[in-house]
Amino acid sequence: MNHTEQKVFDNAAPVLEALDYKLIEVQYVKEGKDNFLRLYLDKKGGITLEDCAAASEVISEKLDEWDIVKGAYFLDVSSPGAERPIKNDDDLEMTLDSGIYVKTYQHIDGEKEWTGILKSYDQDTVTVEYKDKTRKKTVTIDREKIATLRKAVLI
Repeated sequence: MNHTEQKVFDNAAPVLEALDYKLIEVQYVKEGKDNFLRLYLDKKGGITLEDCAAASEVISEKLDEWDIVKGAYFLDVSSPGAERPIKNDDDLEMTLDSGIYVKTYQHIDGEKEWTGILKSYDQDTVTVEYKDKTRKKTVTIDREKIATLRKAVLI
């Protein structure tokens, strides 16, 4: 994050947390002749359009007070996406009992990829319940062996 993005993040995160949202990322970018300030939010169960509108209204007023971003810009508050990367333990906590995709650097019991439900995690491992044909199975994966970890939409 650049300086502006970090200042917005540091100021906005506690305000959004008070509304039960988690600020995931801030981007301040120029596209064509316009500047965009994008805030990506999440919460347990996912972000709705109504959540984005409510957060945008509150944050817009606060941004005017803070005067961090100079000049004109468009504010965009949205979800980081249904299958976004999981970056930290807070993301794992919000993903408990929800869909997750894990890919490892090396095979574990003949497999390198799992899509299922995140059942638990700790400092060293994540545990995923997945279907193998018609049977439910569980795998516990060392976090140091994980190449990709993201939320997953299960059908």
